[in-house]
Amino acid sequence: MKVRSVKGTADVLPEERAAWRRVESAAARVLGNAGAGELSVPVFEYVDVFTKSVGESSDIVVQKEMYVFEDRGGRSLALRPEFTAGIMRAFVEHGMHTRPLPVKLWTMGPAFRAENVQRGRYRQFHQVDYEVVGSESPLADAEAVQLMYAVLEECGLTRHVMLLGSVGDPEDRAAYNAYLREALEPRRDELSEVSRERLRLNPMRILDSKHAGDQALIADLDRPLERLGEASRAHFEQVRRYLDAWGVPYRVDPGIVRGLDYYRRTAFEAHHEGIGAQSALGGGGRYDGLIKLLGGPDLPATGWAFGVERVIDALAEEAAADDGAREPRLFLVPLDEAAVDEAAALAARLREHGTVEFAYQRRAPGKGLAEADRRGATHAALRGASERAAGVWQLKDLATGEQRPASEDDLRALLEFSA
Repeated sequence: MKVRSVKGTADVLPEERAAWRRVESAAARVLGNAGAGELSVPVFEYVDVFTKSVGESSDIVVQKEMYVFEDRGGRSLALRPEFTAGIMRAFVEHGMHTRPLPVKLWTMGPAFRAENVQRGRYRQFHQVDYEVVGSESPLADAEAVQLMYAVLEECGLTRHVMLLGSVGDPEDRAAYNAYLREALEPRRDELSEVSRERLRLNPMRILDSKHAGDQALIADLDRPLERLGEASRAHFEQVRRYLDAWGVPYRVDPGIVRGLDYYRRTAFEAHHEGIGAQSALGGGGRYDGLIKLLGGPDLPATGWAFGVERVIDALAEEAAADDGAREPRLFLVPLDEAAVDEAAALAARLREHGTVEFAYQRRAPGKGLAEADRRGATHAALRGASERAAGVWQLKDLATGEQRPASEDDLRALLEFSA
């Protein structure tokens, strides 16, 4: 039998790694410049860390999406299904509350969920995660929204938008859940199996259902944003004023929910219509009770995460919509023995400006151009005796076929154009 990767996992091939580096470097620049420190947390934790954080009504628990296992010492462990729980565990364990507040943290890496595989949704997936701990101000929420938008923009996206909502304070949530129970209990049997369980545990989560029948039942019901108390309404409006002042594009979405008890007030998502019906790139919100739940001090916090695979998918869609524009990649073709050393030396000089490869032995023009195409080059530069005498290379655009003499400065300018 042919060896294959496990369903729901994916290899990242060499030609795909540039997009991943682009996302990671964008997060490092934007979040680092905002004062966030990068950290790493283990891929697995004690299972209680996650069950406390995601809640018994979440899809991760209800639909048994966590990868749980017992180690040789009989300890119950789980691969992380998300980052927030592990980061907050590290925050508590290492006494980060003694640092000047608010503390800003970010990370990037793999997470694992045993869910149905579809476009942009894998069983091993990757996230960029940001958390800010120690501020209950709407300014911290607005900054989190702005930073998520800015990281995605720094990645190269231009067609993303933020959706903004609020789930209110605990008393607002309790009142809203009571409203949903009263409205839906008489029609309980019409709900999907998952939503019937949510009606018992946490009715607000029914708003997240993708089941068509569930959506039909809740279509005419009020949303959390429409039933906010005075304090949470004022908080929400202040977040909006900050975003308006900073020019961050967003839309108010009354239907955004966060189902766990410690989530409150601000909730938001990033969307990109180019990646299909499931357009969410990621989301976040305020979660003021989680750190105390994990045994730490009672500190407020806000955070978000987005899926790296989904962002890369959106970047590819935008590139395709822009007529497949590609960053220049240059392949040097030596037409005689003397040009082999010249090509190697030129590649070494030009690589600080972009991607440059070369043939390791002389090539006939046709074979050299074919090799350039196979290696994914956008341009080929050829050199033989006549080009050497003129002090130039023959530069060919492999997409249009256009060819012209080019100096070393011309080749450098070609590579720098995309920077």
